[in-house]
Order: sequence, then C-alpha cells, then structure tokens
Amino acid sequence: MSKLFIYLGCLLIFLGIFFHYFGEYFKWFGNLPGDIKIVQKNFNFFIPFTSMILLSILLTVIINFFKKFLK
Repeated sequence: MSKLFIYLGCLLIFLGIFFHYFGEYFKWFGNLPGDIKIVQKNFNFFIPFTSMILLSILLTVIINFFKKFLK
C-alpha cells in the first residue's frame, strides 16, 4: 500500500508541474462537443459530459496500468 501512495504522490507532483507550465495547451478541455454550456444574463449552467467521459477513460487506463505492472 505504501508503494501505491508513493507512486500516486509522484504522479501528482509530475501532473502539477506539467499543468503549471503547459496549462494553456489544455484550454480545449471543457469545451468539447457534447459539453452542455448555457450562459444567460444572470445564470450560467455547465455540465461537461464529453470531458468527463474522456477523463474517466484516461483514469481507467492509468489505474489498470498501475494494477498490472506495479504488483
């Protein structure tokens, strides 16, 4: 269990550094076709369906990689 926390901590540090320096390249995330965005005068409504499906697939692949290769 401790190895898992170490690897996840390293991954989070790497992702934090990566998004700090290269965050402007990911402005498309949240604006994909299928994301619902309603903007009115006094009301904003946003549901990122497509973005969350993409994120779920990516996290599933990463978690399965860690399960398979880091036992």
